[in-house]
Amino acid sequence: MTDYVKFFRETSPYINRHRGKTFVIALPGEAICHSNFTHIIHDIALLNSLGMRIVLVHGARPQLEQRLEQCQLTLNYVGHTPITDSQAMECVKDAVGSARISIESLLSMGLSNSPMHGARIRVVSGNFITARPLGIHEGLDFQHSGEVRKIDRAGIQSQLDDNAIVLLSSVGYSPTGETFNLSFEDVATQAAINLGAEKLIFLGADSGLLDINGALIRSINLSQAQQRLEQQESCDPEQALQGAYQACLSGVPRCHLISYCADGALLGELFTRDGTGTLVLQHSEEVIRQANIDDITGILELISPLEEQGVLVKRSRELLETEISRFCVITHPEGMLIACAALYPFNNGKAAELACVVTHPDFHSRGLATRLLEHLENKAKNELSLDALFVLTTQAAHWFQENGFTTTSLEQLPLEKASLYNYQRNSKIFLKRLV
Repeated sequence: MTDYVKFFRETSPYINRHRGKTFVIALPGEAICHSNFTHIIHDIALLNSLGMRIVLVHGARPQLEQRLEQCQLTLNYVGHTPITDSQAMECVKDAVGSARISIESLLSMGLSNSPMHGARIRVVSGNFITARPLGIHEGLDFQHSGEVRKIDRAGIQSQLDDNAIVLLSSVGYSPTGETFNLSFEDVATQAAINLGAEKLIFLGADSGLLDINGALIRSINLSQAQQRLEQQESCDPEQALQGAYQACLSGVPRCHLISYCADGALLGELFTRDGTGTLVLQHSEEVIRQANIDDITGILELISPLEEQGVLVKRSRELLETEISRFCVITHPEGMLIACAALYPFNNGKAAELACVVTHPDFHSRGLATRLLEHLENKAKNELSLDALFVLTTQAAHWFQENGFTTTSLEQLPLEKASLYNYQRNSKIFLKRLV
């Protein structure tokens, strides 16, 4: 029970951050055939129950292949793109309809002994996608294969406002009444872009992107994604990575590549800091910024363990509220606060105390404290016109010395700070000249 309570508490910041945001989840037809499919649908239902706006896009390739085999038909491909004739298009309709019904039936489950009990989720599908034919390329007529022309943004948003899950299939319709076979990756990508989604999530057979040693790559930026696409890494889910790259390039902040095989991968990706797959980021750098009142909880979570160990002097929430303008923080690309530091100028206008320099334990090797120090040094020198920084520390003496601080005496501190010196803590005092 203790582990459950701890996990639930740790997820609460993510739940608050994700509530009301639009997530587009792309589910291949292979996932529908997988033994983990029921769990995936239960997890998607949970996201809906937690207040996330869900657009679910599904493919149907294995269902189509099965239907084609039954009809003794074959489908030719040019790269990843099928050439869909009239007979094959009828099979596409059957396969897509079958896949859609499988998803809708599971989302309608309400048995008392299932995770769906009491959910009462409404699933809405319809003619939200206007498509156009791919046409003729290099003499090849792709016939009923098409691409997304337009997404009915207002229609989808209206359904999401009513707390429905919007289900989009890999078919689209033209103003002339034709039906086209679409790539579900293209449908998901265009939906995410047009809806201004917070996240686009592709589920695939693998956990995400792998490095040359076969280890999972936790996150990449746009330039790294482009490089992998240009190199055409054989192990990469090319269409999903291309969709993620295009979506981020067009304004979607975060895209995720995760596995449909691993139970709980979707929840782990969304509600834990490290996730379970690969995160493709529009902006991948940690951000240094001025703290604000909304950061107080995050700062308390950072400093509380060190306060309990006696490394830092205890600060109450009330004190932090009055001193929040003194703090700078570093935030992770996923929004988590991972480092902080404070600068307290003294009345003589010549020096300031550097205090509360803390980095989350999982990020100690990233040099975040050094970046914060450089940021605050520049602020002290260029904005506040200060001559020196001083710091009192019981356990980080070597780190401050490595960063240019030298030992000094109590007499060198501003009088108002020296008068507050705690002899029981017996902190070492260091000074760094800025001029």
